[in-house]
Amino acid sequence: MEKPLLPTLQPKSIAIFRALQLGDMLCATPALRALRAACPHARVTLIGLPWAKVLVARFPRYLDDFIAFPGFPGMPEQLADTAAYPGFLADVRGRGFDLAIQMHGDGRITNGLAREFGAGWTAGFEAAPGSGADGFLPYPEHGAEIHRLLTLTDFLGAPAQGDHLEFPLTTSDDAELLDSGIANGLAPGRYICLHAGARSEARRWPPEHFAAVGDRLYEAHGLPLVLTGSQFETDLTAAVRKVMRAPAIDAAAPISAGALAALLGDARLLVCNDTGVAHIAAALKLPSVIVFRASEMSRWAPLDRTLHRPVWAPGDCGLSEVLREARTLMKRSPPASTGRARARSPLPC
Repeated sequence: MEKPLLPTLQPKSIAIFRALQLGDMLCATPALRALRAACPHARVTLIGLPWAKVLVARFPRYLDDFIAFPGFPGMPEQLADTAAYPGFLADVRGRGFDLAIQMHGDGRITNGLAREFGAGWTAGFEAAPGSGADGFLPYPEHGAEIHRLLTLTDFLGAPAQGDHLEFPLTTSDDAELLDSGIANGLAPGRYICLHAGARSEARRWPPEHFAAVGDRLYEAHGLPLVLTGSQFETDLTAAVRKVMRAPAIDAAAPISAGALAALLGDARLLVCNDTGVAHIAAALKLPSVIVFRASEMSRWAPLDRTLHRPVWAPGDCGLSEVLREARTLMKRSPPASTGRARARSPLPC
């Protein structure tokens, strides 16, 4: 491609296909930021998993609309609703997108899907060079996920606008957290969060290890311990609390990611598995230790290795290293103002 696609095409409507979970979606925010800077007047629609509709309200600067993806055979993120697929495809084609960008992996399955969207142009990653399509870039096999996606937007003519993550917090997040009662009595910057959950069991560090970390940190600092998790992870937080000697608040509850982020945003430290909260912590600049057991650390660990400490801990390993990194982060001076979670905006209607 002699000239980048975006400045040549100047699309008025763009579809972004990335049907993944929260952490994966947050890793795409730098690419979305670059795309918006290059196409400030384009209407950008995210095509993603049904839960991701909330991201349009969370990121109104980058996203304008949303279409729920019903899944497709061979894609593991959700069970494919084959009955809903024809209606989904008709909706997408009816939008008449100028450009569809495939940001969901190397394209072995997803490029065919993206081409079915009927956009004037289709772009994205491809598993290997040679497709002959101007808008496709060979998929990078190495590097951080954030930077892989930025190579695509740069290739298309949208230079990076920084590689930092974002998770804008709103007054609605605060209100939901307050209504839940979870944070009652917790002072900003004066508690530690432990997150033992992860969508994949293979990525979960043993509960007794989280308990041991919590006990040691409580002995050293005396700060309240908060066990975070979704409503589906109450068994994990209960398992941690059962073997923990120190007192702990079990905060596993049916609250939104925004309310959970509001809770995390005022913590002093987070110790967690490689899961979505690790990327929320990176976005909020919350000091964190992230335990990796089954996923590619160089791809998914936060870019700031001073504030966020990834630890490779396969099997039953890693306790001493996680403790060492947690103690190092606790020695850092806390922010003069725990402003990670203080700047709020109303949630757009």
